[in-house]
Amino acid sequence: MDLTWLSALIVGAALGYCIGTRRPARIFTSSKNVAKNVAAAGGNKKNKSKEPLEIEKLADILDDFKMVLVVRNDLKMGKGKIAAQCSHATLGLYKKLLHRAPRALNRWEECAQPKVVVKIETQEEMLVLQERAKSLKLPTHITIDAGRTQIAPNSRTVMAILGPVEVVDDVTGGLKLL
Repeated sequence: MDLTWLSALIVGAALGYCIGTRRPARIFTSSKNVAKNVAAAGGNKKNKSKEPLEIEKLADILDDFKMVLVVRNDLKMGKGKIAAQCSHATLGLYKKLLHRAPRALNRWEECAQPKVVVKIETQEEMLVLQERAKSLKLPTHITIDAGRTQIAPNSRTVMAILGPVEVVDDVTGGLKLL
């Protein structure tokens, strides 16, 4: 019995070591340098190609990342519908960034994948927020519902935004939690 426990401990320690050595070193910066770092990242305004996103540069120079899910309150979705739409938005943004910004996703995962859900009142307000996020080089994904259950087809339901905490807060910091 003691040999099994010891074997499990050794295997666990070895696995922990292997996983720990695969993570890149974290680079810390003060929030005062965030605006300067965002400006330094610069780049194309349109990025429909499969080139790396500008957020990749930020992943190397900034510390904490988070995702904010912006839910349209005017659609009066039920709790389950909101949960499903938030899941779609999270997965949609994740898939978008998987090949175009893997370091940004890695940074977010190192931060324990924080997600915050906030509400907004109209589609127009959501689109204004998306433009603000894009101007700051933050990736976004808006989920469009098929309209099979509670709401009209092609309704924009939830927008996901991922990036450095301070920069994302510049876009969504004034919104109320859902």
